[in-house]
Order: sequence, then structure tokens, then C-alpha cells
Amino acid sequence: MVEIYCENTKKSIQCEPGTTLSQLLKKTEIKGKWPFLAAIVDNQLKELSFPVYMPHQVRFIDYTDRDGQRCYSRSLIFVLQRAIAKLYPQYSLIVDYNMQNGMYCELRELEQEEGESPKVVSLSEDEIDKIRETMQELINADLPFTREKVHTEEAVKLFRNNHREEKAVLHESRGKFFTTVYYLDGYADHFYGPLAESTGVLRTFVFESFSRGFLLNIPTITSPYEIKKSPYQYKLFDVFKEHSEWCSILGVRGVGNLNNTILDNKSRDMIQIAEGLHERKYAAIADQIYQRRGDVKLVLIAGPSSSGKTTTSKRVALQCKVLGLNPIIIEMDNYFVDREKTPRDEHGHYDFESFHALDVEFLSLQMNQLFNGETIVLPKFNFAEGKRIINGDTLKMGEKDILIMEGIHALNPALTKGINPDKYFRIYASALTSLSLDENNNISTSDNRLIRRIVRDGNYRGVSPEETILRWPSVRRGEIKNIFPYQENADVMFNSALIYELPVLKYYAEPLLRRIHPNSPASTESIRLLKFLSYIQGMQPCEISLIPPTSVIREFIGGSSFKY
Repeated sequence: MVEIYCENTKKSIQCEPGTTLSQLLKKTEIKGKWPFLAAIVDNQLKELSFPVYMPHQVRFIDYTDRDGQRCYSRSLIFVLQRAIAKLYPQYSLIVDYNMQNGMYCELRELEQEEGESPKVVSLSEDEIDKIRETMQELINADLPFTREKVHTEEAVKLFRNNHREEKAVLHESRGKFFTTVYYLDGYADHFYGPLAESTGVLRTFVFESFSRGFLLNIPTITSPYEIKKSPYQYKLFDVFKEHSEWCSILGVRGVGNLNNTILDNKSRDMIQIAEGLHERKYAAIADQIYQRRGDVKLVLIAGPSSSGKTTTSKRVALQCKVLGLNPIIIEMDNYFVDREKTPRDEHGHYDFESFHALDVEFLSLQMNQLFNGETIVLPKFNFAEGKRIINGDTLKMGEKDILIMEGIHALNPALTKGINPDKYFRIYASALTSLSLDENNNISTSDNRLIRRIVRDGNYRGVSPEETILRWPSVRRGEIKNIFPYQENADVMFNSALIYELPVLKYYAEPLLRRIHPNSPASTESIRLLKFLSYIQGMQPCEISLIPPTSVIREFIGGSSFKY
């Protein structure tokens, strides 16, 4: 018999070798509020079909766990894929990117002229309803998700037969002997993490038309059976679309193409073109500011963690100088309230990310004084003492002067409530990659930023990768509360994602992630990120040296010509 320790019940249970986690779950008789979707076995995520042959520590997870939600999402995408294959086998499903309203998807024609991009197929509301109904039928049938390992050559043939060319190219570029293939109702595909045991647990989703495609939305972690309606993010959608066009310019749509570009020694061209596209965007933003130079005196920049806000502010400032303006960077952190006035969170800790941690009234007063031609004494916040100090530095704006201020609350309308709207210009910056692993497995923008932060924190801030990973959920909660609700307020959005950055980050991130001890609470996440990076061909130092010193990625890997 094998002894399994169940974290959910805090008890050990005996079972026969070869017992699956699903069978073990029935033995434990755990009564969960939501259906269990997968399990963490010795800090590794496993499907419920996983058989045990030796002692393990097991924690069963449901939708309220981030890994459980990912499992739900992957499984639902497979149901959508199967429904499309049943109804419209002449089209290919593309899961492009994640938005607040859900995963944006498109159907594209399989046949196209040589050298042309596949045409997007617009669906009628009746066709959308038919897909939704077919998905529900598959869910009501409670069909099992099964998996098997097959030789990679056989898997590639399966993928090509199902018109998943990007998936086939990716697995050819990996150089692995065997590949895991999942099956649903006789249809084969590959996913980059465990699926649910069967379709019956996928009870809640919203499927609706949007733009030229449609949105597949799932619940939030806190409300597994409820989907809250969110405003459509049209500006964010346009930025994602723009990045897709950049991918097309480089001939890199999926990670398989990216890998082949590196293996074919074409990194130099890819880096130069990607940086050139960024340079044009910085210049275009500066042009918009310059066109309003008679009115705009303040540029506000916001974005989530590791989005490259600091480099963005410096690059925009540089382009403004080229146009004859004189940008002056002011730190929003200097307008913090004194420590004793700082709000506290539910745990009694100071909440420095709270909007009320800023002295908005004082900030508005000083901005308006500057706009009126007055001289102000700049504040400086002493973080050691937790107090604002006045060190005598003064500022008076000249005709060509323009202020640039960066902060998480920069797009919150409450921050600029006391300032004339004509006086400020707002920028939202984030790493909004639309690069995908393959047709139906997109890359999370959150994962992209987390890897950036792990590299920067580990190499330049003295913060271990374990600490960064454990802090990330708190960082994400702050972003969801303080940044994402206001991103559509921006006058312009800047996408700091670079098509070549993941191969660069892999070189730095993998050694850091491997340092995390298997018993660490951060181990599950580090294993997931290492698996994700295993699909990407890393760049070598000689290729990384080609990245210009002004690139936004230098903010994270070092070697920047800017001072931070």
C-alpha cells in the first residue's frame, strides 16, 4: 500500500499503487464548495488522472486556486475547439489574447493566397448561438479529457491534420522525442498544462461576438459561478491588434516561428526591426504631445508592475527634446502623505498602493501653481522617516517646459480632479504581447511581466525569485484595484512588449527559477514558468549584446544607458 498525505484533510490515507488522484479523492470524501479540477502533488500540478505509486503530499485544488482557474480555462478552450471543428471544419480557431472581458478569438480561413495572411471570418449571431449551444452539449455530456504520450513525429502529423500549423512548427522546433496529446470526443490537441477530468465541471462561461471575432469569458477566482459584466476595452484591443501586425511584419506569429528565427541566426534583424517599431511609437506619442504644446503641461504615465514605465517616460522625454520641448520628470512618490496618515489594509499593514496614500490636494495645488507661472518648492519624501521634507529645490515652468510624472494612480480621474483636462496628457504602458505559443494557447501578459520582474529583482534589487513569486499575487490584486479599471482613460497606450524578449529573458530567468527549493511554497509556480520557458529557444550572450542600450528590456536585464 502507498501512503498519501492529504493537505485538505490534514490526514494520511492508504491506497494501492496505481490509484489515480480522482479515485483517491473519492476515498477521502472531501466536501468542497466547488468541483476539484486538479491537484498539487509534491508542489507539482497534476491532473486527477495521475496515478500514484509512491508516498506523496497532495492538495486538491478547485477554481478558487489560480492553477485551478488556468485548468478550467484550458479545458474550456478545448471544448470551444471541438465545437468549431464539428460545426466549421473549414475554419481555424485562433485564441489571440486575454482581455478583461475574456479571451479574444477569431475564426480564419484555412485557404489563402501564397504570401497573404489568413482572412478572418465574421460570424452572424445565429452562428455564435450555434457554437454556444454545441459547447453546452459537450459540457452536458460530461465527456472525459484523456491524454497519452506519442512520438513527436506522430503528434506533429495529428496537429497538421487538424490544421494547427503553428503548433506543429513549435513541437518540431523543441527537439523532444515524445509529446503529450490530449483527446476530447476523438479530437486531438496539445495544451501546456493539465486539463479537468471531464467537461461536466465547466459550468459557467460567456460566449459573445466582439469586433471581427468573439470573446470567451470565464468567472473570476472569487466568483466561480458568476461572470460580472465589464466595459469593453476598445483601446486595449487596438494595442493588441497593433502588436499582432508587428508580429506579421517580422514573420513571427507563434513561438515556433520565433524559435526558427533564432535557430536560423536571424536574431539581429529581429531585434533591429522590433526596436525600430518601438522607436516609431515613442516618436508618434511625442508628436501628439507636441501638437498640444500650447495647452499640455503635464504628461501622466501609468502601468502595471514591470511594464517598463520608467524607460517609457525617459524615451518619450527624449523624443520630446528632439521636438524642442524641455521635459522635466517629477516623482509622484514625493507626494505621499506622512506615514501616520497612510491607510492600512485588512491586515493592519500600511497600504502604500492605496489612492489615499497620496496627498492629491497638495499635488493639484502645486501643479496649478506651476501652470499659472508661479514658482513652487518641490517636496521630497523621506521613506526612512516616513515624512515629507522640503529641501529648498524650486521649480518654475518655462514656455517649452513639460512635466512628466509616473505612478500607479496616474490614470485615476480623482488624481486630476482639480486640474484643467486641457493641461494633461495620459499614457498607459504595459507589456501587451500578442505572441502565442500556438493557435489556441496564448501567452499571458501577466506571466511576461512576472518573468521580467524575477530577472530584475534577482539581479539588481537583491530580491530572491522566491520572494518575487510569493509577492506577485498581492501585486496583481493592487493592479486589478488601482490600475486596470482606469486604463481606457489613457490618451494613448504604449505596448512595451518586444517580440524577441522571451528568448532573452529565458537566459536570465531559468538559473534564478532553478534556485527555488522543491519544498518552497513558490516551487509550483517556478516549475510552471520553467515548463513554459522550455518551449522557447533562448538567445545567447552574443545575440543579447545586439540589444541597444536604450531598449526597454535593458531596464530588466541591465546594460541600459539610462539611469534608474
